[in-house]
Amino acid sequence: MNYGDVVKLVGAMPCFDLALLAQAFDDRREAIRVQLSRWMKQGKLIGLRRGMYTLSETYRRAPLVPAVLANQLYRPSCLSGLWALGHYDLIPERVVRFTSVTPRVPRRFENPFGVFDYRNIKQNCFFGFSSAVVGGQEFLVAEPEKALLDHWHLTAGEWTMERLDEMRYQHAARVDAERLKLYAQRFRSPRLDRAVQRWLRLAADAEQGTVAL
Repeated sequence: MNYGDVVKLVGAMPCFDLALLAQAFDDRREAIRVQLSRWMKQGKLIGLRRGMYTLSETYRRAPLVPAVLANQLYRPSCLSGLWALGHYDLIPERVVRFTSVTPRVPRRFENPFGVFDYRNIKQNCFFGFSSAVVGGQEFLVAEPEKALLDHWHLTAGEWTMERLDEMRYQHAARVDAERLKLYAQRFRSPRLDRAVQRWLRLAADAEQGTVAL
């Protein structure tokens, strides 16, 4: 296995894993791993997580989009929580850390493209996501209502009116109230149900112009 062969095989891919190379070449798996480590030291490869890589920008023909990478680093998963709230402009800040939910054990990866956090939720709560497109590539992101619920669910403590207000939520009209209540029922969490009712009161007050949301 030489570098030119690898570039021909994966040059059009944003990223690839060790298993793909082990299937494509006759080299022993451990020998491939050693060679990949050498190329990383030479700057020809970038490690994304153990067993997953991307070619350096000089040799890679496909753009690597961090939001798409978030889905690929750890499957199944979808972007949610604060990152998704920023994506939908429901909070004023743009969130740099990529927060995802997964029915698998929690994980965290750091690489040159960002910090990727994966928070565990039960399998029956892994729903409510759709496809978005950036740079011509698709990725999965929680719907606005599910992103709110995931954030409230995965952040400890009671979501009081004061705490919700401190989040400086905006564009409440982008959240479907009925869908929010319907999705919340699937969590079977009284704490989450209370958060939903308080959010709806804040949204109603914002619509009447008595508070900012």
